[in-house]
Amino acid sequence: MAQRSRITDVADRTIKLTAAVTREGDWYVARCLEVEVASQGRTFEEALANLSEALELYFEDEPVPETSEPIVAPVEVKLSA
Repeated sequence: MAQRSRITDVADRTIKLTAAVTREGDWYVARCLEVEVASQGRTFEEALANLSEALELYFEDEPVPETSEPIVAPVEVKLSA
């Protein structure tokens, strides 16, 4: 039996990734935390939909990362005056 590549396997399944969405002026910017892919949209939903499409294109040429689910936490930074 021939072994299938990981990239071929991606087309046959759904993976769950984490997105961080920020508002930048008139746009919402969605960034994937597991890979360096980002997109934008005029609404929150459009930004996520565009990110999903960008990730599908990204994974046509790149392997799925073997990472654990990211831990998202706030960070306080003291700024000098």
